[in-house]
Amino acid sequence: MSRIGKKPIELPAKVTLQIAPDGAVTAQGPQGTLNWSLPKGIRGKVEGPTITIERESEDRKVRALHGLSRALISNMVTGVSTGFVKDLEIQGVGFKAAVKSTILDLNLGFSHDIHFPIPEGIKITVTENTKIKVQGIDRQLVGQVAADIRSYYPPEPYKGKGVRYAGEHIQRKEGKTVQ
Repeated sequence: MSRIGKKPIELPAKVTLQIAPDGAVTAQGPQGTLNWSLPKGIRGKVEGPTITIERESEDRKVRALHGLSRALISNMVTGVSTGFVKDLEIQGVGFKAAVKSTILDLNLGFSHDIHFPIPEGIKITVTENTKIKVQGIDRQLVGQVAADIRSYYPPEPYKGKGVRYAGEHIQRKEGKTVQ
């Protein structure tokens, strides 16, 4: 039995979760609504404020999907109740960011600005021109958007310039020495 898969999921007060007989999962809460469908061989039961995920067989593929399904449903419940946040920091002289309607404008020292279109369901806020906050209800989408923004200029090891996650430690290298 999967250690993750057998844990029950507790529903917060204002969240409703429905699992249809065909495996369609719908979570509704104060932040919004998320939909997903269970893979074949995985069933879910809603029993009051708890949800349990079960597998129909002991097949290797079904066992592999058991814990994954439970984790994805748990992330859906957390997303519609509180949401997810990723914080990014920009370091470098003259590096800055700004939000213009549905586009994140990044000035990262290149000869041109980078215009990143903000996907639907994601809210990006910029404070102090160097701190970017990515918010949303879909954990995968929030993480992917943050990774895409970071990939434009990952932190380099000599001066530490670039876009990094808040609290990320960059191991610095020693530069060339004159003899």
